[in-house]
Amino acid sequence: MARTLILMRHGKSSYPPGVADHDRPLAPRGRREAALAGDWLRATQPQIDAVRCSTSVRTRETLAATGVTAPVLFEPSIYEATPHTLVDLIQLTGDEVQTLLLVGHAPGMPWTAWELAANRESEPATELSRKFPTSALAVLEFDRPWARADAGTGELLGFHVPR
Repeated sequence: MARTLILMRHGKSSYPPGVADHDRPLAPRGRREAALAGDWLRATQPQIDAVRCSTSVRTRETLAATGVTAPVLFEPSIYEATPHTLVDLIQLTGDEVQTLLLVGHAPGMPWTAWELAANRESEPATELSRKFPTSALAVLEFDRPWARADAGTGELLGFHVPR
């Protein structure tokens, strides 16, 4: 049974003075582009069964703007996560989940997409390697249970930047 992983970087954030990085909100552009990402997800991807989202304000606001309504686990370890941390989190996903959305930050999201992809010579991989801007989404497919998702075991199906 194929499993779909969608890695999304948060929308463009604002930089209000005196606000800690974790607490920075989305800028108006970030809300607009996250909503476009949600439209793209609904139009092109399988129904999302579960979401793992960083606890930062900008990732929470990004998720809300997408309109995705799947059950959410807000995970502190996604903030400033390495690919190893994110892969560990993915591997803990239950077998009942066919499509998982992870909402996080750079460089964790692009590095993890690159790490998991077996097809690094593909067009989506080339696009992803150039830049993984805010609100961007990488879609990978696995032919194995989540517990066995690891480096080079996913097929990078697409890379989308909602603008």
